[in-house]
Amino acid sequence: MKNLRKLINNKTKPLVIPGVYDAIGAKIAQKVGFDAMFQTGYGTSATLLGMPDYGFIGAAETLDNARRISNAISVPLIVDIDTGYGNALTVRKLIQELQGAGVSGVFLEDQKWPKRCGHMKGKDVIPKEEYAEKLQSAIDAKSNKDFIIVARTDARATEGLDKAIERGNYYKKLGADVIFVEAPKSLDEMKKIGKSINAPLVANMIEGGATPINSAAKLNKMGYKIILYPLSILYANTFATLKILHELKNKGTTMKLKNNLVRFNQFNDIVELSKYSKIEKKYSK
Repeated sequence: MKNLRKLINNKTKPLVIPGVYDAIGAKIAQKVGFDAMFQTGYGTSATLLGMPDYGFIGAAETLDNARRISNAISVPLIVDIDTGYGNALTVRKLIQELQGAGVSGVFLEDQKWPKRCGHMKGKDVIPKEEYAEKLQSAIDAKSNKDFIIVARTDARATEGLDKAIERGNYYKKLGADVIFVEAPKSLDEMKKIGKSINAPLVANMIEGGATPINSAAKLNKMGYKIILYPLSILYANTFATLKILHELKNKGTTMKLKNNLVRFNQFNDIVELSKYSKIEKKYSK
């Protein structure tokens, strides 16, 4: 497996990663050629529960999903663990369990529970000193020095950009590997973050979200090393699902959309049917 820390510190190109929420999506992302991927809490809540990213999922759902995804791929997986689902002790336990599941890093945020998607209204943050306890616990729980802790602050929405930058620098000083200032509202704000925080940064590119979409090359020049598209797969799959279901409901067939679908054999290739067929034959009498 590739080393996530080395991928982030690559000086020639940023690490562009998609958000995934299930094993099949992760396998497709790997097949396309992505070097790493991100388990999205938003997508996990939507696909496991059919509910918004509003504090409904907990450590058990997050860990269980991470195990499934990690087992399906051979590239680094970063997991969104929201606020850590409790205090410093719960964060420590979760970090240890995720490492045991083969995960390469986490995003840990400073929102007040119940949290919500960083691009939604109504969120709040805990005191930075309280978050520091969780962050230090996560760092201390690392059994692999290359396990990555991304410290995320949502203070831009509640305290303003300067306070968010102040938190980012504080979290870096505590030992976070990467800093993520969530939901800046303009390119100028993103530039200011890049100039003010001396650390690898995350740019969160959500189609229709609060932050303007920019090219990976432009963002990399500003200091952003992880260019995250957390919801692209979820939104694309939802669009395709609506389209095919409307066609089936209205026409009673999907024949007109057959060119919009992968073929039976193509899908079997993605899930490695031939691999398991060979294993089956090996043990057949």
